[in-house]
Amino acid sequence: MFSSVKPYENQRYDVLKKDCLKRKVLFEDPTFPANDESLYYSGTRRQDVQWRRPKDICADPRLFVNGISSHDLHQGQVGNCWFVAACSSLTTRDSLWQKVIPDWKEQEWDPEDPEGYTGIFHFHFWRFGEWVDVVIDDRLPTIYDQLIYCHSNVKNEFWCALIEKAYAKLLGCYEALNGGNTADALVDFTGGISEPIDLTIEDYANDENLRNQLFERVLKVHSRGGLISASIKAMTDSDMETRLDCGLVRGHAYAITDVRKIRLGHGLLAFFKSEKLDMIRLRNPWGEKEWNGPWSDTSEEWQKVSKSEREKLGVTVKDDGEFWMTFQDLCRNFTDLIKCLVINTSYLSIHKTWEEAKIRGEWKFHESPLKNRTGGCTNHKETFFQNPQYVFNVKKPGDEVLICLQQKTKRTTRRQGKAENLAIGFDIFKVESNRKYRMHTLQEKVAGSIYINSRSVFLRTQQKEGRYIIIPTTFEPGQTCEFLLRIFTDVRASCHELVLDMPRYWCWNRITGYPRVVSQVHIMKAEGLKDSPPAGTNSYVIIKCEGETVKSDVRKHTNTPEYEMKGIFYRKKPEKPILIQIWNHKCLSDEFLGQVTLKGDPDDLQTSHVLHLQDRGNGNSNDLPSTISLQVFSSNILTHI
Repeated sequence: MFSSVKPYENQRYDVLKKDCLKRKVLFEDPTFPANDESLYYSGTRRQDVQWRRPKDICADPRLFVNGISSHDLHQGQVGNCWFVAACSSLTTRDSLWQKVIPDWKEQEWDPEDPEGYTGIFHFHFWRFGEWVDVVIDDRLPTIYDQLIYCHSNVKNEFWCALIEKAYAKLLGCYEALNGGNTADALVDFTGGISEPIDLTIEDYANDENLRNQLFERVLKVHSRGGLISASIKAMTDSDMETRLDCGLVRGHAYAITDVRKIRLGHGLLAFFKSEKLDMIRLRNPWGEKEWNGPWSDTSEEWQKVSKSEREKLGVTVKDDGEFWMTFQDLCRNFTDLIKCLVINTSYLSIHKTWEEAKIRGEWKFHESPLKNRTGGCTNHKETFFQNPQYVFNVKKPGDEVLICLQQKTKRTTRRQGKAENLAIGFDIFKVESNRKYRMHTLQEKVAGSIYINSRSVFLRTQQKEGRYIIIPTTFEPGQTCEFLLRIFTDVRASCHELVLDMPRYWCWNRITGYPRVVSQVHIMKAEGLKDSPPAGTNSYVIIKCEGETVKSDVRKHTNTPEYEMKGIFYRKKPEKPILIQIWNHKCLSDEFLGQVTLKGDPDDLQTSHVLHLQDRGNGNSNDLPSTISLQVFSSNILTHI
């Protein structure tokens, strides 16, 4: 996941550091200067800001003091609790923070080699499908020699201030950190995908089964190295960062730093009692103001837990911003939960391995409807199918599919102004098993995301075996932006963009012919198939047209199978019929059960048919008692289906 890292702004850390050592100077970053341009994008200014190096702030600067901990972090004067909460979560995962802060031992101050210090640091972030290496100098904004923004409990510890500066550089300036999204920072720290959960939609607080299912999912994410945060929606601007009676703060992001099932009781009784409590540990980025309800630091509920268990959990009685609460209380008091899934794509893991398809695309405007790729959502029926289209396969009878669509956001700077997200989303359609060209009419919609003006949208969906098309769109037509589409399946999905609207015309088509008619055949079901004792009929259907064959999966142990399969055919010789056959799958040799032929005439107004199967001969005398239900639609215009 971290094997390839691209230098941001084409700044190479090793080269720059070597140059500073050679010239015996401290690094000054020309791409993120120590002035107002790096602080603000709007008109707000402070005249008393001074940029100081750590050596000018304290006598003995360090990257880390006594290791890294969520307690190191304190939010500064910018409204970036979302970023600080994400950093708090990051500190709980050694494997993650050591990759975000690469070569941390080499970057640490060395008191024995002061000449080797050059005032240069670098950090890795995941941006738009790739890891980037962001280089900064160590000049930090201060007022009266106090750090303005994120700072540590300990005055001479600077890792959090430096990582914040690198992230501010990535976004454009420090002010761009104001009011961001925790999910974005979690993804940028991990390369994972964020799954937001609205706790107000389902009654998690009172429905025990729902709550238990959600807790197990949260526990699994935590145990497999994922990051999690929680927040309480502020309904109005005046609600932002107001403290509730329970001690929690509205419009404020909390890091979830631990997820446990806690055993109640003391001594041997605790081992024999089956009573356990689903518990969550959270941290307020302010480093103070905690939950004061049940299981808070000083609550009497902790008497139900043995002293050794409390010590193992790290329960402390001080206002340090970190506290425990039951998962039920979390569901009752918080409105939003964000799970950042660190997707496992390694075949060497003991956990489930996902196959990832990662595709970069663009909503690009063009005057020609066939070349335009900015069609907007399904509300805009005339232009919807002009959007980019991607086909993928589900190759198991039932498979969970994870889909993340991310738009490429611009930097927020004084010259460019504030970067605004477009409202984006996507829809998924089940299509013909052999579709190779773009879709032009609505087919069966099987899933879809919400549309929201966030950097990314996520969907977890369960789908049957078959071929699907996903259409990512902006909400409004005509909007342009680059995007990244990530699809995770259990088996490789063979995902790719559909570029052509119909078969390409080649010079040799003058001799071999070019399609004149397009036909879509939808096989729905069969009834009264010949019985095959003792297990019943294991049937499948085949559609044949001009040398192309489409075959369904086997429907086991039934005489009334529902196939629900489609095929699409571009026909050079429309006078030749389409042949449909049903077979019974057997160990040695499959058994023929019947067939029908279709003309697929574009002038045929009747599209739905219930036909008797026939034997291999032709004519009514060969009719069999079993029937097949199907639909066929044909058109002389190849872009009508």
